Amino acid sequence: MAILNIRIIGDPVLRTVADPVTEFGPELAKLVADMTETMEDVDGAGLAAPQVGVSKRVFTYRIDGVEGHIINPVLENSGDYQPDHVEGCLSIPGLGFPVRRFRATKVTGVDMHGNPVSIEGEGMLARCFQHENDHLDGILYTDRLEGEDRKAALRSIRNANYDAVTERTTAKRAKSVGSSFGGASVGGGSAPGSSFGAAG
Repeated sequence: MAILNIRIIGDPVLRTVADPVTEFGPELAKLVADMTETMEDVDGAGLAAPQVGVSKRVFTYRIDGVEGHIINPVLENSGDYQPDHVEGCLSIPGLGFPVRRFRATKVTGVDMHGNPVSIEGEGMLARCFQHENDHLDGILYTDRLEGEDRKAALRSIRNANYDAVTERTTAKRAKSVGSSFGGASVGGGSAPGSSFGAAG
């Protein structure tokens, strides 16, 4: 297994709709293992394949002891919403804003061996599924912001000089991966436990 580099906003792969997985075998198993290890290494709640430069419909997750991976996920969301919580993203370091998400989500797909998978989640787990699935469609959580939050997020991204952030992040990861990322909030403010923190 290996720790993979996480792509930062500005990388075209994060804006590309990922391709369905059609081949199941050792390469896919290694990708899932590497993504899981990378997610755990940075203490992330989830990680989508485009975030590590692979444009495939795969994500891993780990919320409150519930962990796993889903390939070619399909989401069924409830019609109602949960209270807004601050989300962060490993691909947009240092930023956090409250995002509106559906209260509950059922995700179906397959595992790395092609076996059917179905899991239902509410609260943070549902939020994670929606956040990671957005990555597979080239959507970042900042795209879902509105009003002043959206303006503040775009301003922060413009001012952050993410080319320099990418260099710094890569250099830090080479020494101590976990220190590069966290739930630090530039714009939204977050109370402990309320942030999606280092989520993918």
